[in-house]
Amino acid sequence: MRRLLYILIFTLAASSVAAQQMPERHLVRKGNRQFKKEHFDRSVDLYTRALAADSTSFEAGYNLSNALFRSERYDKAEQTMMRAAADSTRSDIERAEAFYNLGNTQFMQKKLEQALESYRNSLRLNPSDMEAKYNYAYTKRLLDQQKNGQNNQDQNKDQNQNQNQNKDQSQDQNQNQNQNQNQNQNQNQDQNRNGDDRQDQRNPDDRRDGEGGEQPREGSIS
Repeated sequence: MRRLLYILIFTLAASSVAAQQMPERHLVRKGNRQFKKEHFDRSVDLYTRALAADSTSFEAGYNLSNALFRSERYDKAEQTMMRAAADSTRSDIERAEAFYNLGNTQFMQKKLEQALESYRNSLRLNPSDMEAKYNYAYTKRLLDQQKNGQNNQDQNKDQNQNQNQNKDQSQDQNQNQNQNQNQNQNQNQDQNRNGDDRQDQRNPDDRRDGEGGEQPREGSIS
């Protein structure tokens, strides 16, 4: 019993010394416990403190990004995971996981081209990752649909512009035809009026000839 007590005391002492020498690991473990309980804000705080104690800790940065992701703080999660994915001292599998999670943070922000590149980097490091393959294919399909949709919009826009131009040309032609018709009508009306005026100038004499009796003759005696 006494021997067991010594072992427990030694273990606790060793743990205390290790916690003092590497406080970031102690904080990361505490953060992991909070993460499992889905207390993501608490885990974010603990992982942040771990990074403050050791800015090179891959585990602290990686886990902090995941906690930020679960808290829907995608922009900060992306920035943190970028640093983890760029850590060339880690294994290919670890960096592949980091690139995969980076792609997820970018996808949630609708940064599809960046997400596609992150999934591609993940597959370069770990070609057998089926989830990365699926996400890569799905993101690529969305990008292709967007491009096709944009092309269709551009085509429709061009068609609408052409239709509007044709419509404007037709309207101009109709206006010109109407103007020409109006001009011809006005000319005809003017000619008719001129004809009416001449008839009016002749009619008085004609009326006088019929109504005034004899006309004065030259050389007559009054």
